[in-house]
Amino acid sequence: MKAIQIVSPRQVKIAELPVPCAGRGEVLLQIKYVGFCGSDLSTYLGKNSMVQYPRVPGHEISALVVALGEEVPVGFAPGQAVTVVPYTNCGQCSSCRKGRYNACRYNQTLGVQRDGAMQEYIVVPWQKLVINKELTPLELAMVEPLTVGFHAVDRGRITDVDTVLVFGCGMIGCGAIIRAAHRGAVVIAVDVADKKLELAREIGAAFCINSLTTNLHERLMEITGGNGPDVVVEAAGNSATYRAALEEASFAARVLCIGYAKEEISFETRLWVQKEIDILGARNATPADFEAVVSYLKQGSFPLDELVTRIIPPEEAPAAMASWAADPGSVMKILVKFEQ
Repeated sequence: MKAIQIVSPRQVKIAELPVPCAGRGEVLLQIKYVGFCGSDLSTYLGKNSMVQYPRVPGHEISALVVALGEEVPVGFAPGQAVTVVPYTNCGQCSSCRKGRYNACRYNQTLGVQRDGAMQEYIVVPWQKLVINKELTPLELAMVEPLTVGFHAVDRGRITDVDTVLVFGCGMIGCGAIIRAAHRGAVVIAVDVADKKLELAREIGAAFCINSLTTNLHERLMEITGGNGPDVVVEAAGNSATYRAALEEASFAARVLCIGYAKEEISFETRLWVQKEIDILGARNATPADFEAVVSYLKQGSFPLDELVTRIIPPEEAPAAMASWAADPGSVMKILVKFEQ
């Protein structure tokens, strides 16, 4: 079968791999679409410390059930349209014992610590399938990237009394904007790309700030009456936005950290001690987050055409990765379509 492999930093090839077989408790899937994630770009650039090469990327999945292994329970059948929860959990570590399986100490995400879904067929445990016959194949591929932002909003206990600042309007930031806005919060979106800010407004942001052309602090003080936002979501993974998250947060705020910064960041401790800020990490997503995103997408208001930058065949993946690396700000989502 055809597969996309990142064989080393900045080297991508189309490989031929054997078609896997579904084992005990497993399901064989035929891949329809897979989205490239920011973690895949980091792998391509050689900046993802969790990856060993060669690696098949991809964990934003739309697929069809093809075959069932032994001991797969009733309710699963060939032909079902699915997306996949792409994380593993050991069931024994401190996170798992607390029921927070998304933060498993030994998690292996598809396309990161293990080969992912950018291949024609893949095998996954039945427990990781999310079946849905109402969403289109394209919509199913968008579920996982939105769940991460949805999960951060849950972690931040965001309600309709909150003013929420979201740094970064990529797919994860968009998920946070959508979820916070649907909960009735006033959402402020910050990015350096006007096109992404226009999209942020369309999906629920009440205020949009280009931090390259606008004084961020002054504008936030205007919007919040001099207090700062109640909740800040850092979805950019940038040292400047991490510092700004603490600097701009109100007293007694919550700061949600999703993005991985590429360098160490130093802070003045007074920023969170004097303000008594809750600093919360948000990692991956839970099954409940997947259900929430599916429910949202069923409403039909998601601007899919505007969020998908390109749909490419596997053969164009090497060139697409190179162009994305050269101009990351121009890309919202690249999807790979596997022809059937």
